[in-house]
Order: sequence, then C-alpha cells, then structure tokens
Amino acid sequence: MARRLRPVDPGFVGTAPVRLVFTREISASPERVFHALAEDVAGWPQWFSAVTSARATEGGAGREIRLRGGTRFEETVLVAKAPAVYAYRVDTTNAPGVGALVEEWRLAPHGTGTRVRWTFAADGPAPLRFVLGLARPALGRAFRDAVTSLDRRVAER
Repeated sequence: MARRLRPVDPGFVGTAPVRLVFTREISASPERVFHALAEDVAGWPQWFSAVTSARATEGGAGREIRLRGGTRFEETVLVAKAPAVYAYRVDTTNAPGVGALVEEWRLAPHGTGTRVRWTFAADGPAPLRFVLGLARPALGRAFRDAVTSLDRRVAER
C-alpha cells in the first residue's frame, strides 16, 4: 500500500539525517547527461538496471518510477536546471519506513566529460537509517553501474 511521505524542499539534500553521496567521472557532456536524466525519463530502464519502468507525469513536473522487487514511487521534480542539477522528491511510495526522500543529481564539466554526483537524502526511524547505512555499498555499486551504462547509452546517440 502506498504511503504519503513528508514533503521536503531541495534544501533537504544538505540537512537529511541520512545522506549517501556518490561521484563518478564519465565521458559524456553535461548536456547529454542532463537530457537523459530529466528529459528522457522513459529511457531510465535502459541504463539504470534497478528501474523497470519510468514515466514523466504532469508535463514533466512529476515522475512515476517502478523498481525491481515491486517498489513504486510517485515523485515531484524539485529542480531541473540544465545542465547542472536535477532533483526530485518522493511523494508516495510502498517502501516501508521511509519518512522523506530526495535524490539529487549534480553535473559539472570535467575535462571533456562530466563529473556526476548523486545524493540520496532520506529520513525515517532509526532502524531505517541503520539499514540505509548498511546499504551504502550496494547503492554505490548500483550508481557506478548505472552511470557507466548511461555514459555508453548517451555516447551511442
């Protein structure tokens, strides 16, 4: 059953009790990466293996995401500032324990490519925060694999 999460603003990324931050440099330009993140939402399953379905809603102001295992998210896009920042807040989910969740993607030129920084910012009861800390290595691997796949995908275009 879907539950409504606490609405938070973009500043939550810097103040959340749980902040998992991952960075990777890739060869694609910030413009191409931003396009894949913010404008080709339906393409996410092609490069992020945990995502089975993604669709923009409300003319791009929202997103519906489904993950492997059945987790679902309805999200609001908080920031879409090309080609530097894309952030969204989870409004409803069937994931247990989460009280608030924002993901932020920051893109910066790095040589001829892009430095991609993904921040996973969450809040919830102490057991959830503990589990998210334990999940850090797995989330880091998922991020590295996704961004590597994204780099290949945008290079093909």
